[in-house]
Amino acid sequence: MRKYFPFFFLFLLSFVSAQTPQAIFEDFYLQSKLMGRQMPYRIIYPKNYKESKEKRFPTIYLLHGLSGNYKNWSEKTALLKYATEYDFLFVLVEGENGWYSDSPSKPNSFYESYVIEELIPEIDRNFRTIADRNHRIIAGLSMGGYGAIKFGLKYPEKFALVGSFSGALSATSIDERQTLEWISKSLREAFGEQNSQARKANDIFLLIQQMHEKQLSSLPFIYFDCGTEDFLFKSNQDFMKLLTEKKVKHEYRQLPGNHTWDYWNAQIQEFLRLVKRFLEKVN
Repeated sequence: MRKYFPFFFLFLLSFVSAQTPQAIFEDFYLQSKLMGRQMPYRIIYPKNYKESKEKRFPTIYLLHGLSGNYKNWSEKTALLKYATEYDFLFVLVEGENGWYSDSPSKPNSFYESYVIEELIPEIDRNFRTIADRNHRIIAGLSMGGYGAIKFGLKYPEKFALVGSFSGALSATSIDERQTLEWISKSLREAFGEQNSQARKANDIFLLIQQMHEKQLSSLPFIYFDCGTEDFLFKSNQDFMKLLTEKKVKHEYRQLPGNHTWDYWNAQIQEFLRLVKRFLEKVN
């Protein structure tokens, strides 16, 4: 009997996994004037969204990393399972390789303006969101972590909480001689050449340094984390030191881990717990 137990256990585990409730999602397309094409996005609905005709929900925008796409969060983590535990509407954003920035040179590559001027109004218009700052959150991994924090710094009236997991926070100052050519190309297209005005305008370290006390106090709460084995660990530590020096409200966590989906799968769970506690205080 004992020698068959592992096979029975695997069968039981697969059966239980198949029965695990998962949130419902749908894909949509926004005909973007800024981008000159249809931009896809994925909605993950709160449980009972379809049945509750009047109830409105907080919104969490999730940004993917470089070389990724808008489906990543729902396909490479167990987010669809985790979402069933919360009354949040999730928006999975397509950012291509544009660093969530408006390119100074590439036509129809205005990812920052697209999110702020087109996508957010589209979501609030077509879904039952609580369309105010206190109930709008944005977070992302790697390139998306950089993008989420940048959105929070540049548009503090839009978001109450921003989150970054293994964020590429020094994106605008990466030494392109030490990166792969396709990454360097994406950086040049997003920010221009080294020391360009576009790089300065999108440098989140510089944005913080240039703010006066009142601006700093009005920023959204910043949550960010990074694995201690991650190649982006130092830039995250440097950003933590800057926020501490400037007395910006934040929470920083560092823990064992690398630049992997296993790490992000664990950290999105932590972030959702934090969001729930944060919203309970707001409400």
